[in-house]
Amino acid sequence: MNLANINPQTMLRIKKYGYLIFMLPLLLPPVSYFLGHLSAQHTLFAGFSLVVVFGIIPLLDLLLGKDPVNPDEKDVPALSEQTFYRLLTLSCLPLYAAGIFTYGYLLLQWQELSPIAMLLYVMSCGTVGGIIAINVGHELIHKNTKTEQIAGGLLLALVTYAGFKVEHVYGHHVHVSTPEDASSSRYNQGLYAFLPHAYLHNFLNAWKLQKARMQRKGQAFWGPKNELFWYYAVSFAVSALMGYAFTLWGAEFWMGVAFFFAQSFIAFTLLEIINYIEHYGLHRRKMANGKYERVQPEHSWNSNYFLTNMFLFQLQRHSDHHAYANRRYQVLRHHEDSPQLPFGYATMFVIALIPPLWKAIMNPRVEAYYADDELLAPQS
Repeated sequence: MNLANINPQTMLRIKKYGYLIFMLPLLLPPVSYFLGHLSAQHTLFAGFSLVVVFGIIPLLDLLLGKDPVNPDEKDVPALSEQTFYRLLTLSCLPLYAAGIFTYGYLLLQWQELSPIAMLLYVMSCGTVGGIIAINVGHELIHKNTKTEQIAGGLLLALVTYAGFKVEHVYGHHVHVSTPEDASSSRYNQGLYAFLPHAYLHNFLNAWKLQKARMQRKGQAFWGPKNELFWYYAVSFAVSALMGYAFTLWGAEFWMGVAFFFAQSFIAFTLLEIINYIEHYGLHRRKMANGKYERVQPEHSWNSNYFLTNMFLFQLQRHSDHHAYANRRYQVLRHHEDSPQLPFGYATMFVIALIPPLWKAIMNPRVEAYYADDELLAPQS
């Protein structure tokens, strides 16, 4: 299918309702449960969500091709204010909150699962968390309304990654594509070297940044105005609620708590792997005054495959997001002159798990991108 042949205004209308595909990942774990019981192939369908996200979606991406439409700048103000788009992202908070308890309940009912199949199912639930809680939380924390800010923080709390609300905005967006940013992977750095540092640094840096922010406001760090305390309190409260729910459903309290933190770990690991993909090997020039140049579209890898753009609220148009962080997802633009990933995020995610394959594909692209600029030539 050649999407470029569709009238641009028609394409924008298709995209408007295409974002409703965000419901699909929320439904995948229950669908896998029912398909497993319908077919009696329990192990096969325990990982059905993973097959859809990392197998079927990438294939459909290749079939549908790339998104041919950028919004006309004269339409951006009106498009940005349309309530429909805001309601979609805000709806993810109650939907995911209900979802994780549903997924836990189904896990207990799915007694035919082997330990391996149970792991696949929990990984599936965490993948939904990465797509819905973290991805949508990321969209919301960049917005300037209190409602969206709080909803974004609560979504992140549902996967125990509230620090991202502070570190991402005040750390990552300031230091992106520099050695100071733990979420910007270096040239020739493997994923498994990147992840432990990203986990630890981003958690600690969130508290460091929050302390500095509160000092500038004249507020006490150890006090009720520290939002991180509240959001992490929500995480532990929800884990306790999950434990209590498991006791009502005939299981042990600790199992519910373990399920909550397991899905959280998978979700924020997905986030950090996507961070690894988004900035691999790219770097900003340091100027004579010791500061780094302003963030531009060329400091993030871009991908413009249509289906995954719908699936992820256009997160793949990451170059525009970093250059203009306050732009809402529906008006993000594709920059053809920014570095381009060869595939959509889901495919690149799988490739990143195999470091030799990743380096074979991505290192030549990094080198080619900086071929005419010796000062920015990549160094291991």
